[in-house]
Amino acid sequence: MKKIGIIAGIFIVAIVIGIYLIRVNKVDTDVTKNETKVGVILNGSREDRSWGQSHYEALEATAKKLNLDITYMEHVSENENSAEAFEKLAGEGCKIIIANSFGFGEWELQAAEKHPEICYFHATGTQTADNMSTYFGRIYQIRYLCGIVAGLQTETGEIGYVAAFPISEVNRGINAFTLGVRRVNPEAKVYVQWSNSWTEDEPTEAAARALLDSHNIDVFAMHTDSLKVLEVAEKEGIWSIGYNMDNSDLFPNTWLTAAVWNWGSFYEPRILECLQGKFQGKDYWEGINSGMVELAPLSPNVNPEALQAVEEERERFRKGTFDVFYGPVRDTEGNLRIAEGESMTDYNMLNHFDWYVEGVVINE
Repeated sequence: MKKIGIIAGIFIVAIVIGIYLIRVNKVDTDVTKNETKVGVILNGSREDRSWGQSHYEALEATAKKLNLDITYMEHVSENENSAEAFEKLAGEGCKIIIANSFGFGEWELQAAEKHPEICYFHATGTQTADNMSTYFGRIYQIRYLCGIVAGLQTETGEIGYVAAFPISEVNRGINAFTLGVRRVNPEAKVYVQWSNSWTEDEPTEAAARALLDSHNIDVFAMHTDSLKVLEVAEKEGIWSIGYNMDNSDLFPNTWLTAAVWNWGSFYEPRILECLQGKFQGKDYWEGINSGMVELAPLSPNVNPEALQAVEEERERFRKGTFDVFYGPVRDTEGNLRIAEGESMTDYNMLNHFDWYVEGVVINE
């Protein structure tokens, strides 16, 4: 009987601990007692092992904590037709609407003006309203660290970079990556090929192969949501640096690291503010210390020298004594763009990055 009593006691304690853990994982407040409808507009798939999935996984975790009922609309075109998607979600009673790509901005802003009772979030956007915020992370800081890895990994000094479009967001990443490369390998060059698409596989693969055909590429980096760059690298035995998510398990032979997102650090507190009536329409641009942007673990393929070099630079970011676009920085023509002792403003980084640093070569 004594043994049965002990076992029963252990069982009860286990139940109590289980209930406690469930409760601490859920934010239990007055505003989360009732389910809240949230709409999410994606330019691709929520299971793409890339940009879309990075948002989806964070939102699903947030939904469990804040009692959200989320509707996802996938593969929505970034044009005037997206206005129908915003209107559909509003009509379904969504109190919060999120769009995950820059191209939705104009139509999301129109929707926000039409529905002031709804909180809107626009990833990578630049325009705000009283009920609309934009949000992004300083992923360029992580791309700089990725550049250090690439610069120490390359033997040919020719690094390939497949990028979607020549907009400020993408140019900022190319430049940060190249500054990282040339910090440790001053003679290396970064060859950029445009895919002219965020999500399509065919033009992304074509861009990767165009770089292989024209240069002695031995490391690939990317700013596209298609995984084709990584697939080509794995097939051809080229080192690769990914984006959005850690896909090391898919490409074990050539994977080095990646610039990845942790959107949960943003979604949970900001959506909770919406529920509490504390929403602020503002720009959020979070850096390495926020946890929103991270460097994926360095794989065993990485040059051992990179471990210390990356950690030293990461520590400078953490201390706030350094950022990527601190001068002196010169462009591809040798012109001094950022003088020593100066830094590029956030406004110019976000809106007017239409030039490239020394070491970047745009593949024609």
